[in-house]
Amino acid sequence: MKKEFSVVIERDAEGYFVATVPELRGCHSQAKSLDTLMKRIREAIELCLEVAGAEVKSSEFVGVQRITVNL
Repeated sequence: MKKEFSVVIERDAEGYFVATVPELRGCHSQAKSLDTLMKRIREAIELCLEVAGAEVKSSEFVGVQRITVNL
């Protein structure tokens, strides 16, 4: 069975790409290249699913919104 997950990717201050899967609590990874990151996050998703089992709740990714705040 195949299941798709949304992956949020950011770049940190040191230049690493950081991937997070909002549907799976604690599921994230990082790497210097996007190719490596995608391999690592796929492995992380598989491990999270193995641990979570049937407890994974589906949600629909809506989007990302940038907000400016005064500091």
